[in-house]
Amino acid sequence: MFKKLLSLVLAVLLLNVIGVKIASAASKEEKQARFAEKVKEGIHRLGVGEAARVEVTLRDKTKLKGYISEVGADNFVVVDAKRGEAATVAYPQVKQIKGNNLSTGAKIAIGIGIGVGITILVLLLIIGHEGCCG
Repeated sequence: MFKKLLSLVLAVLLLNVIGVKIASAASKEEKQARFAEKVKEGIHRLGVGEAARVEVTLRDKTKLKGYISEVGADNFVVVDAKRGEAATVAYPQVKQIKGNNLSTGAKIAIGIGIGVGITILVLLLIIGHEGCCG
């Protein structure tokens, strides 16, 4: 009985040791630097121009809304489309960013999908019209 209990306890302890995750000892500055890199990559993916619309929340809780007009190594520029005001934002200042810009591939896929849908609709109308009146 004692051996069974001891083996059960050892098995549970072994599973507990296996499931332990190593804690990350990254400092706050390192985490912010990694986040700034992710922001930089996201900005580069969005691109520049009036189609690259973003909503940016900064660490000081300032909110910017507009499009990205320039992208640099250390910062990017957001232009408010309504007022035409430009704000230069350093990547580490960003707390949250939301962007929407369809890539060229996505635009082509949407266009093809619409074209196929219209073609099928026209064919169905032609076939339906011939069936009822022919």
